[in-house]
This record gives sequence, C-alpha cells and structure tokens, in this order.
Amino acid sequence: MLTKTLRITTSPHLKKGMDTPTIMRHVVYALLPVAIFSVFVFGSCAFWVLATTVLSCLITEFLINQIAGNHNSLTDSSAIITGLLLGLTLPPIFPLWMAAVGGFIAIALGKMAFGGLGNNVFNPALVARAVLQAAFPVAITTWYPAMQADRFQSLPSSLFTTPFFQPVFDGVSGATPLSAFKFDQVVASANDLAFGFVSGSLGETSAFLILVGGIYLWYRGIINWRVPVGIIATVFLLSGALYLIDATTFAPPQFMVLSGGLMLGAVFMATDMVGSPMTNKGMWIYAVFIGLMVVVIRSWGGLPEGVMYAILLANAISPHIDRMVKDRVYGT
Repeated sequence: MLTKTLRITTSPHLKKGMDTPTIMRHVVYALLPVAIFSVFVFGSCAFWVLATTVLSCLITEFLINQIAGNHNSLTDSSAIITGLLLGLTLPPIFPLWMAAVGGFIAIALGKMAFGGLGNNVFNPALVARAVLQAAFPVAITTWYPAMQADRFQSLPSSLFTTPFFQPVFDGVSGATPLSAFKFDQVVASANDLAFGFVSGSLGETSAFLILVGGIYLWYRGIINWRVPVGIIATVFLLSGALYLIDATTFAPPQFMVLSGGLMLGAVFMATDMVGSPMTNKGMWIYAVFIGLMVVVIRSWGGLPEGVMYAILLANAISPHIDRMVKDRVYGT
C-alpha cells in the first residue's frame, strides 16, 4: 500500500536538490584555488586585477537592477563568477581602469542586455575579453614574468594608469609560452605549464588546479564531462597529427593542451549551461568544433591564442547544433 501521495505535474521537473545560487557557489569554490595560485605566482598585482573585475561586475549588476526595477540578483553569485573568469583571462599588469571597463561590459553587454542569468547567448566574460582585446591590444598582450622576487613588495605602475592615457609598463615584460613558440619556436616544459610557473594571463598559471576544479564540478554534477574531454582530446589528437607531419613547424600535443587558456576555457567557460548544447550528442559536436578551431587559429592564425574566439563561435552555433541532433519524436 502506498504511504505517500504521488504528485503528477507538467514539466519542467526538478531532478536535483540544487538551486542556482548553490550551483554558482560551487563554481566559485572550484575557481578560488586557481585565483589564489595566480596571486602567489604574480603577486599583489594579480589580486588587484581580480578584485577590480569582481567589484566592477557586482556594482554594474546592482546598478542595472536598480535602474530596471529588477530584484536583487547579486545573491546568486553569478556576477562573482563572471568577474573571476574575466580577471583570469587578463595579464597581471593590466591597468585597473581597463579591467573595470571589462567588468562593466561583461555584465551590461554580455549578460543583462540578453535578459540576465540564463538568457545570455555568449559567455559574458569572453564577450568582455573580446571587446578589451579590440580596444586595448597593447595592454592586453603585455605580459609579466612569473615568480618575481618583489612581487608582494611593489606594484607595477601600469596598474594605476589614468583612464584614457597610455600605460607605462616599467620595461618589464615576458612572452607567453604560446607567443614564444609562435614567433621563436621555443617550447616550454610540460612541468612548468602543468604547475603554472610561466608568464601569461592569470588563468594560465596552473593546468593542474584547473583540472582539479573541473573534477570537483563534475563530481557535483554541475558540468558535463563530455565538453572538456572532447575539447582536450580534439586538440591533443589534431595537434599530435600535425606534429607527426612536421615537428619543426607545429607544437607538440602536450604543449598545445597545457599552454594558454585552453584548460580554463574547456573546464569553466565552454561548459556554461546556457551557451552549450543540451544533448550529449550535441555536446560532442560542440566540443570537437571548439578543439578544431583552437588548433586552426593557433597553427595558422595571426594570434598565438585562439580559445576565446573558438568558444564564442561555438556559443553562436550551439542552438543550431541542438536543432540538428534533436531526437525524432516517436511516431513521426
């Protein structure tokens, strides 16, 4: 005999006991080790860049909610994630006013203009990164060496550049592993790339910690493993095939996987629930497309990196992938 009432309702059906703020909180937990390690590698300047992007995202979302008469959405923590992801895509000596502009663009243009959380077509942090890349090409491609001895005692003057003035970078900059290979055919060691002791954007510091964060999110049921696995496998196999054809022109596959923003993008950006497909088959197509675009842009494009453009393009075709692979209705 049944002792409980069986309630039958129309869809959507709640399958997990996790609401949006809980999901977002777990993503913040997964990102924090990467952010903290970037501060350890680059020093105080990394902290100020991350703090600026997070604060500018929170303030922008609060002001837009006030102006539009919406409810306070800051409690869902999604603005914190956007700010952290944006900060992790920037160089450690990026001028703070430019970082604040990026936070504003991420929330105002990448998120709220589409209707807020759950309605954005593109990853908001990557939208802002793309705008900053176009508006400030020198500042966003000027790098700072990792593990400087005085990284906690002094701050680069470029951080405090007055708005609309050209920043001065103190004559200290270092090439990223990708640009060192692109222009000088220098391959960084796999250990340095995996554990993060290289120059680059804040989120390039540790592939190992990003992987740990991804495993945590997968364990919590927040991300679909097919997306990061599909992207990484595609990049590894395609770049490996190219390397076998011509080892003097193309980078080794382990270098392609561990360098640049591939791990951060594959684990934390391409897995965005809104911007990625809903079906498992669609996720494989989406992941392979991103991996293919990364290899093509890095190997033959003018820029050493290609993860940002690959994910934004994949976000754009994601709804079409879903329509292409949707299951046929039974009986039709």
